Amino acid sequence: MDRKPSLLHLFLAFLRLGATAFGGPAMVSHIKHLTVKKKEWLDEETALHGIVLCQTLPGAIAVNFASYAGYRIKGIAGMLVSFAGFTLPAFLLMLFFSAVYERNHAVPVVSSLFVGLEIIVVSILVHAAYFLGKNSLTSVRDITIALISASALLLKTSPLMALLGAGFMGIVLYKFSGAVQTVKQERLSRSFLHAFFLVILFFVSLFCLYFSDKKLFDLAAVMSKIEIVAFGGGYTALTLMAHEVVEARSWIDSKAFLDGIALGQITPGPILITASFVGYLVKGVQGAVIGAIYIFAPGIVLITLTLPFFDRFTSSAIFKRVIRGIVCCFVGMLGYVSIKFAAEIHWDSARALFCMASLILVFRGLDLLWLALAGAVVSVFVF
Repeated sequence: MDRKPSLLHLFLAFLRLGATAFGGPAMVSHIKHLTVKKKEWLDEETALHGIVLCQTLPGAIAVNFASYAGYRIKGIAGMLVSFAGFTLPAFLLMLFFSAVYERNHAVPVVSSLFVGLEIIVVSILVHAAYFLGKNSLTSVRDITIALISASALLLKTSPLMALLGAGFMGIVLYKFSGAVQTVKQERLSRSFLHAFFLVILFFVSLFCLYFSDKKLFDLAAVMSKIEIVAFGGGYTALTLMAHEVVEARSWIDSKAFLDGIALGQITPGPILITASFVGYLVKGVQGAVIGAIYIFAPGIVLITLTLPFFDRFTSSAIFKRVIRGIVCCFVGMLGYVSIKFAAEIHWDSARALFCMASLILVFRGLDLLWLALAGAVVSVFVF
């Protein structure tokens, strides 16, 4: 059993995993297989506990779980190392794609390629909204919250206000019961010390950015805000990102944002690496680095903050009501964003047929990487 790997060994293991981490939610099972079955760094119970925790917290589930695994294996240093290793391949590829995109997106063949990719992204968003809605909207109350949330965005309400309203509606409309479980006190002091260190590091870095480069500070603050409230995984965070960077701040237009999501589909790792694409278009390489760090950093901090109290949180009736309301809100938001992005496409018969074909393939479970690659090739010849 290799229960005490060096930090370098841990980094290389997650670097290799991050370089081949295609498949969305499947990434979580790959991390579990690496840490439990292959390396035997974690036991089954600890890994399953981490999966539940990371599904409950906002942000990219796979990145959160990689960070959690590193924390359990080698403490705070292991958390940072596993996070860096897992996300580095996706970041480097996205950095390369962003630079190529900025210089060549107006070239006819590249423009044609992205026409197809944008349609595929709309298909993926529709599927994500359907899948999340199928699992989350199981009553009239769920559907009501989703529709109210979508309507709120249509009326230009802030997504944060919509989320707060959905959480309040969840408290009022739902009823859950559950006994509060005890907390393992022996874990509290160490976890709080680590959480305190990360919180201080996080705010000191923001403080430094504020006085060194206001644009980078704004980018970091926006990405952090998105991550903190993005319950439900990467696609829910994309709905918030679309509002912040396209509508609220006009850093990029809808077409460029769709292209960024498309590039995120053909890179390994989490779809939220799209934040690096946005950051690059806003502030070059520095912006790409800041976007990548701050779209994931709050999740790492939240893991150390909530780990000692996880049982208490998940058994709280109020917590369950709030989370259910927020998830329903995200379904509505995702539906709204899908329609908004679809409206940005200049539809004709060829694009409509291409969209229908991609929808069929997505719903039949074709791997998104192969769909994006095949769609890019086909669109070069069709559009």
